[in-house]
Amino acid sequence: VQLVESGGGLVQTGGSLRLSCAASARIYSSYVMGWFRQAPGKEREFVAAIRWGFGTTYYADSVKGRFTISRDQSKNTLYLQMNSLKPEDAALYYCAGGTSYTTSPTPYPYWGQGTQVTVSS
Repeated sequence: VQLVESGGGLVQTGGSLRLSCAASARIYSSYVMGWFRQAPGKEREFVAAIRWGFGTTYYADSVKGRFTISRDQSKNTLYLQMNSLKPEDAALYYCAGGTSYTTSPTPYPYWGQGTQVTVSS
């Protein structure tokens, strides 16, 4: 499965962006799809995840209440709606897919190339 992210860009503090992640093949209902981010000099960190079949969602505390993860099963596309963006949200955002939910990036075998989010203060 190939994952392709889009939707990143430059936004002012307090603004919004919507990221998309399109999969090249059908995502099975047993899969977990997630968003991670990595800022320069920092480790890749968990942002949000969703169980593809049931739609159960998980969020990092730092984004809870501001970000919303969702999916369109008919389009095999994952989304991340980001509101009230802060300068500390700036990073390269990656889409990931795997068979189990975890906040660690290591177990996810499928990754996109990333889309850059820049937040100006």
